[in-house]
Amino acid sequence: MRRLISALLTLVVIAALATAPARAANRQTGQAPSSADGVTATYSIEGTRAKFIIANNTSATISTWSVVFELPAGVNASNADNGSIAQSGRTVTLSPAYFNATVGAGRNTEPYSPTFTVSQSGAQPSSCRVNDVNCDGSADTAPSAPGGLKSPVKTTKTISLTWDAAKQGSLPITAYEVYNGSTLATTVPETSATVTGLTPNTDYSFTVKARDRKGGLSPASEPLSVKTNNPADDTEAPSVPGGLRSTGKDSASVKLAWTASTDKSGVANYDVLVDGKVATTAAGTTATVAGLSPSTAYSFTVQARDIYDNVSAASAPVKVTTDDVVANGYARVGYFVQWGIYGRQYFVKNLDTTGNAAKLTHILYAFGNIDPKNLTCLHGVTKGTTADPQDPSQGDGAGDAEADYSRPFAAAQSVDGQADTGYEKLRGNYNQLKKLKAKYPKLKILMSIGGWTYSKYFSDVAATDASRKKFVASCLDIYIKGNLPVYNGAGGPGTAAGIFDGIDLDWEWPGAEGHAGNHIGKDDKKNNTLLIAEFRRQLDEMTKSTGKRYELSAFTPADPAKIEAGWELAEVAKSMDMFNVQGYDFHGAGSDNSWEPNRTGHQGNLYTDTDDPYPFHFSVENAVKAYLDAGVNPRKITVGLAYYGRGWQNVTDGGKKGDWQDAKGAAPGQFPEEAGTRGYSNLLASVPNCTINHDEQAVATTCYTGNNGQWWTFDDAWSIGKKMAWLKSKGLLGAMIWEMSGDPGVLTKAVDDGLK
Repeated sequence: MRRLISALLTLVVIAALATAPARAANRQTGQAPSSADGVTATYSIEGTRAKFIIANNTSATISTWSVVFELPAGVNASNADNGSIAQSGRTVTLSPAYFNATVGAGRNTEPYSPTFTVSQSGAQPSSCRVNDVNCDGSADTAPSAPGGLKSPVKTTKTISLTWDAAKQGSLPITAYEVYNGSTLATTVPETSATVTGLTPNTDYSFTVKARDRKGGLSPASEPLSVKTNNPADDTEAPSVPGGLRSTGKDSASVKLAWTASTDKSGVANYDVLVDGKVATTAAGTTATVAGLSPSTAYSFTVQARDIYDNVSAASAPVKVTTDDVVANGYARVGYFVQWGIYGRQYFVKNLDTTGNAAKLTHILYAFGNIDPKNLTCLHGVTKGTTADPQDPSQGDGAGDAEADYSRPFAAAQSVDGQADTGYEKLRGNYNQLKKLKAKYPKLKILMSIGGWTYSKYFSDVAATDASRKKFVASCLDIYIKGNLPVYNGAGGPGTAAGIFDGIDLDWEWPGAEGHAGNHIGKDDKKNNTLLIAEFRRQLDEMTKSTGKRYELSAFTPADPAKIEAGWELAEVAKSMDMFNVQGYDFHGAGSDNSWEPNRTGHQGNLYTDTDDPYPFHFSVENAVKAYLDAGVNPRKITVGLAYYGRGWQNVTDGGKKGDWQDAKGAAPGQFPEEAGTRGYSNLLASVPNCTINHDEQAVATTCYTGNNGQWWTFDDAWSIGKKMAWLKSKGLLGAMIWEMSGDPGVLTKAVDDGLK
């Protein structure tokens, strides 16, 4: 009944908006009403209570609107009615409520216009935009022409230019276009540029135009005529730069300094080389080389170039290893599963209330899928195409936008205790992750793409250069730029921006079998390397515009056969920040009694068990050794931990407490569709009389209910403590966890204690 009343009220409000006559405010106004053929936002204020009337002066209904404006320094906006308000510095964004987002042709938002409080009486907005046009309906004005164009340095093939900043028009200036005659030579974000590829001893004419955020161009600057130098006038190279040294570094960049070279005509600039290739050019004797990979050794040299393009010999090299992604501490990486909010009743809030969020450095959100038709990142709106987990088409087109960003959470399920109304553009797990990041600003959240069910089309998206570029661009558009598809009133451009700090790839498995029906290609191994490199390239391109570095990790196999089939480890390491090495699922019985139903076995032993009867011997130690032997820096490696157990039933004792003994299939699981699997806390609570045993030699934890009973293998605080001591002794980066819902706080505390 309550839902029906709400729906009727909504219809009444929408009807009012559709029929309300357009009218202007008659109080103190900051924007005059306009009869322009567009959308306008008229501001008024009484004391500290401000108001915007949004008017639709077009012939078509608008489905939504937003007003972005600036307030004077120190003035804050809050307490919005009939809308929501957000402020960053001086910039304020006013968004509609669900009932006044739609405005009919020739109508306005009265009597349901948004109001809000400002902290200074009579405060007036500036730079006001509604739906990215001027609030008063006036046309945008272009920037002014740049002035003061000059050339401080020229060589035989290059001309450097500087100019004075243009004056902003209606919109911020985002770039400057440099023209060689009538041809666009380059586009730069600042007031200087170097035009390259020119012909020696030749006259050129240059102009510059300013470009605003919407592409509006200023008039051209006054032209500047410059002639490139004649190489015949000087053929002597500069002296070799000396004293090359590193003055600072982080996980993605290295700062360098050196002693100046000398030259009879003058040094124009210096080329900084990384492993023999030019990485950047500097005008002075310092440079920062960015776009590097964490925990990676690089060799740097410098060459001087004079104004006649004579190049010196390279300096003596300096070798520098970049920092790792956790600033020389230890990574604590936990997967949060999208579907945990259902049967597991595990919410993002539980990461906080268990104390785990305060201990983690990274959260990997599982999982994003791949569109089977478009071969792009898919933000699906269905929960699956079939209930059968073995169906080859089980993941086709599947996803859960409801859990991701549409489902409203109650106050008791919310990180900050604030319930969703159900009308926000961002709800669900994503909104809770956003709140969690606000509480723990150092926490990194990566979107994990793939997984056991959603890896079917990785081979296809990795197959060609074009398909790789298309796929990566789509993933970054959705998850890094936050352009979520609209679903159930949620989503839209930029709604998830700032939540994800990078991408985690979970292709199971390149060049080898995974879930039934997965596509496998003969070139998967090579293409996997190229796909990862493309992710790194496009993420680094985004860094150039945002100033933020984005992380790239992958879930990688323990099985040597799968490594050989799909992973060029040394090459991939150039692009990757973290290898999250599978440290579990060495043995188990599947839900359909496939895999190894007739014999028990440790699923995550640290060392090879001397009693292991299998012809192959899995262990964490052996898995990590394959990566170290391939040359992967240990500070790129995390060891996987299982926050769940794998179990068998009707297990004989054999004098070994059930270890490596005969069994008759998977034990009953936590959920009917997951036989043989229970989360750690559920296992301890739901399997009675299961006596815990610690295998000191293999470092493996099991529990056994007795002869012909159940036998389970899992990690507990004891085994985790042993593994943390081991990975520290090997200089590894840290630990990865699948997955957080199994832990009431005990296991992550053991990880944290072991890594201190």
